[in-house]
Amino acid sequence: MLLCIDVGNTHVSLGLYPESDPAADPSSLAPEPEQRWRMRTDTRATTDELELAVAGLLGKHFDEVTAVAALSTVPGPSRELRGLLSRWSGRMRTLVVGPGVRTGVPLLVDQPREVGADRVVNSLAAHHLFGTTCISVDLGTCTNIDVVSARGEFLGGALAPGIEIAMQALAEQASALRPVDLVPPRSVIGRTTVESLQAGVLFGAAGQVDGLVRRIIAELGPDALPVTVPVTGGLAELVHGRADTVTHHVPDLTLHGLRLTHLRHHRPRAA
Repeated sequence: MLLCIDVGNTHVSLGLYPESDPAADPSSLAPEPEQRWRMRTDTRATTDELELAVAGLLGKHFDEVTAVAALSTVPGPSRELRGLLSRWSGRMRTLVVGPGVRTGVPLLVDQPREVGADRVVNSLAAHHLFGTTCISVDLGTCTNIDVVSARGEFLGGALAPGIEIAMQALAEQASALRPVDLVPPRSVIGRTTVESLQAGVLFGAAGQVDGLVRRIIAELGPDALPVTVPVTGGLAELVHGRADTVTHHVPDLTLHGLRLTHLRHHRPRAA
């Protein structure tokens, strides 16, 4: 089994996939893992602690792992993750996606090494799943909106503060306000302070996504049509169904991109 690990600023997402051969039937590679786990990112965790946490989450499935593909967008955990995979490399194939690792995605930007690995594998996964021009929306600590051509080229995108960061900043700067649960209010017109905050943050985020996506589509021009807009990330469910431009919810887009990158580098071992 292939274990994919995405270490983000707030959460670590893990997914377990069968080691399929992409040459057999590429269309059969569904983005959903057979098993998935999620834990909070601990920037102070050592390699030993990270190993205990991952092995503890997987339980009996840990012994089934024959390969690992991983990425981290956080400097501290990145070092510990590389240390962990180096430790595991004697019993399984390992791959850490980062600058210099071949993904098959041409980066048509001014500073390719500045593009986060999560944005690259999201672009790879979106193109694999839809085969059109894609605008990938990743809603996490940061809101990443990435543009992929119909040929699978990464064209750039837009970055914005994430939904939770916006809520925290508002609570810290406005003394009369406090953080509230990020759940949908009864209507856009809030009838309490809590509902007003929820409406402003959630529908505001949806409006931000729609505004950026529409501007990007206009800038791409009619030759780029059709355009697919998948949304992913820990906060995607809050915006999916509220942002008119979003066409698909793909919760495991990043893990699927890691899987595709692994398959580019390693053929499955014979059973």
